[in-house]
Amino acid sequence: MELLAVSLGIGALLLAVVLVVILFVSRQRTLSLRVGAFTCLVRADPASDATWTAGTAQYGVDQLVWWRTLSLSPRPARCWSRSRLTLLEREPLDETDDAGRPMLRVHCRHDQEVFELRMSVPAFAGLVSWLEAAPRSGRVV
Repeated sequence: MELLAVSLGIGALLLAVVLVVILFVSRQRTLSLRVGAFTCLVRADPASDATWTAGTAQYGVDQLVWWRTLSLSPRPARCWSRSRLTLLEREPLDETDDAGRPMLRVHCRHDQEVFELRMSVPAFAGLVSWLEAAPRSGRVV
């Protein structure tokens, strides 16, 4: 009887692990296949040596949304409004992504928040195009 209970417990644990892995892989695949999605790392505090957090970003109509790679959350971890996002500076890095494309570090500002994005050169070109394609606002600068 005890052996049966232990076996059922181990089986339930293995089933739970398999389900979590399936959910994780399904989430990553779904995010990466969305139109306008690209791999992007975020560092919230550029002044410190904080670690980069890997994720997937996606262009929306009015905002750029970003999901953490190591998460099961269906909601994005960060959202930046297109009209309030400013690219301050970019600098090339001595590294490439998995496809061999050169990488950039992009310094950004959203309202008063300053952060950095690390992305491939083609992803950066897409980001710049997305920002420049925004509808004009009615305000005069």
